[in-house]
Amino acid sequence: MAGDKENDASGGSGTPPGMHPSFMNVLKTKERIKQKLSAVKHKIGIYSAKGGVGKTTVSVNIAYALSARGFKVGLLDADIDCPNLSIFLGIDNMMDISSFPLKPIEKYGIKVASTAMIVDDAKRPIIWRGPIIVKMLYDFFENTDWGDLDYLIMDLPPGTSDAPLTIMQVLDMDGFVIVTTPQRVAGINSIRSGLMAKRLNAAVLGVVENMSSGEPSKSTGVVVSTLGTRLLGTVKMNPVFGAASDEGRVPASENDDILRMFDTIVDSLVLQDKKEGSP
Repeated sequence: MAGDKENDASGGSGTPPGMHPSFMNVLKTKERIKQKLSAVKHKIGIYSAKGGVGKTTVSVNIAYALSARGFKVGLLDADIDCPNLSIFLGIDNMMDISSFPLKPIEKYGIKVASTAMIVDDAKRPIIWRGPIIVKMLYDFFENTDWGDLDYLIMDLPPGTSDAPLTIMQVLDMDGFVIVTTPQRVAGINSIRSGLMAKRLNAAVLGVVENMSSGEPSKSTGVVVSTLGTRLLGTVKMNPVFGAASDEGRVPASENDDILRMFDTIVDSLVLQDKKEGSP
């Protein structure tokens, strides 16, 4: 009888008293993924709840700037149903899904994984509900051979639902870089992104203003002050972005002005690591 009472209090499956079983499952998943990604030193999400602000552009060029400094870098397309990384990087190869672990495809010295390298979504759109999107994310975390990495950069989808929520819940992230543009609507949604991260006890590493005039806008200033963070840098508009990205080339790899802008952003991120005592 005593055992029955104990089972009743613990949820009947070893769950500590007062803890909902679903929360216990999240903790177990988080620990399992932590072990799987133990060789990845730093995990950084590039995020905004607003679509069209240039998260993929920022992700690709930050990854390139880190790799150019000699860091071992991975780049994950966490926009599971509308992936674009392979287009921006000119990757036409498909990942071998006949066996696990999955092998990322290397481009510009960066290990890249995306559902666009698994499903040809241009011919067959990815129409998946939330649970399948989450399962695919788990495969990228647990069943993909990332090897030893200094940085895993994650290009998140817009919104505040399945993919961002899952990443914030089950990964030990260094934090998130919030991408915005000078427009007020972008600023409002960027604040939502940062507040979501903070609510889930994730760090906001700073804000990047994309499509900038060069001077941070009033809207971006509101984002920075509201989130209590800092401006990592501005990315000025440049025709090279459109031309290079459309042809699958990294803008920072062929334009010194663009590389300098992203070096400034990377300087802030790497210096933050050193300040916190990270290698």
